[in-house]
Amino acid sequence: MSEDKLEVKQGTLALMILRTLEVLGPLHGYGVARRIEETSRNRIALNYGTLYPALVKLEQEGSIEAEWRQSENNRRAKYYSLTDSGRQELARETREWNQTADLIAAFLAPRPEPS
Repeated sequence: MSEDKLEVKQGTLALMILRTLEVLGPLHGYGVARRIEETSRNRIALNYGTLYPALVKLEQEGSIEAEWRQSENNRRAKYYSLTDSGRQELARETREWNQTADLIAAFLAPRPEPS
């Protein structure tokens, strides 16, 4: 991975996928990957070896469902969409990530030295 690209931290890719599907609706895997890259302002580069296992796992867990359809370029593609369970999971994970970010911010924020 090039130095200007960020590594996707463990546990964040699922959140990114769920949020992408919540915002944009059903997408094929390539569309999910491109949208995540766009949203990150191309600081993240996803490859199929990273994305597809995450999609399979989310599908097995019931957070997303898949359906074969024709893509924009007339090819058969597997489209993924968020399930009700996925919406609940997204809400839970979003709360947890916000709490974690607040906690880390408290440690990184400059504090006056004790006198």
